[in-house]
Amino acid sequence: MSVRLQLAIMVGLMINAVLFGIGAVIVLSIPALANNAKYALPVVVVTCFVLTPFIAWLMAPRLRLRYWREREQSGKHLST
Repeated sequence: MSVRLQLAIMVGLMINAVLFGIGAVIVLSIPALANNAKYALPVVVVTCFVLTPFIAWLMAPRLRLRYWREREQSGKHLST
């Protein structure tokens, strides 16, 4: 199992929780969607499960130390 896949799995759980939270807040705070929450929340759950692997796969390489070391050496980071 590659390091990227391992990182994607670990970060995927957190991404899924954040996406679901955002979706649930949107559904429950809009009155038209809140009235149909029994249909809208399952859509949010399925959408989160579908989007999570793609977002996690894109985010995983950025969590590696090598990425940040290369970025600092190339001078592409913002200085404070």
